[in-house]
Amino acid sequence: MRPTTVIFDMDGLLIDSEPLWEEAAGEILAGFNVRLTPEQYHQHTGLRTPEFLAWWFTYFGISAEYIGETEKNLVDLVIRKVSARPRFQPGVPHILQFFKERGYRMGLASSSPMNLIDTVEELGQLGQYIEVKTSAEHLPYGKPHPQVYLECAHQLGVSPLECVAFEDSFNGLISAKAARMTCVVVPAPDQQDQPRWNASDLKLSTLEDFNEATLEALPFGNLTPKPFKNVKGVAFPG
Repeated sequence: MRPTTVIFDMDGLLIDSEPLWEEAAGEILAGFNVRLTPEQYHQHTGLRTPEFLAWWFTYFGISAEYIGETEKNLVDLVIRKVSARPRFQPGVPHILQFFKERGYRMGLASSSPMNLIDTVEELGQLGQYIEVKTSAEHLPYGKPHPQVYLECAHQLGVSPLECVAFEDSFNGLISAKAARMTCVVVPAPDQQDQPRWNASDLKLSTLEDFNEATLEALPFGNLTPKPFKNVKGVAFPG
């Protein structure tokens, strides 16, 4: 089976919002006298906000009764920061136009709440490309569970086996692979050398590195990936 559909993550993949999430989380958690190290924060990249907060509230002995209000305050702060400093990742126009020109269906599957997804869509004028947006906000399960990817494929009316998922986080990678999708990862520069990305079908340094050759070399169904060597910024596991 060959791909017909591409589904994108959002935070960290399309828009460079992860530093803003980390910044906002630091400001909000400081109100509880909690300060996370960068290593602690990045353990949970890709999770939904309530799950992120529940983990650290439990760890630091903070009552769960504050999670609901803290979630709202954190998301509102992130939306303000993203709106004030929208910074889309290199290669976003390229990758969207690449798949549009080839007639691919396009969706977005994010752990972020829909009000943030709508904000990013408007800021980046993504509506001309993205047909379906799904948020794990109100689903029973969030990433690394595959539900948000399966829901996006369902709304697009396609099989998960027809889909290429683009991710930047390990939790997102697990989610996409559990949905039986082919997964391309674009890790943050300081995480590029981590061996865990070998679980993906393709690792890129930037979305700009994706092209016709990388698309053709991706494995689908029982097809074996074509030999692919010595391409800057591109790494196939194996």
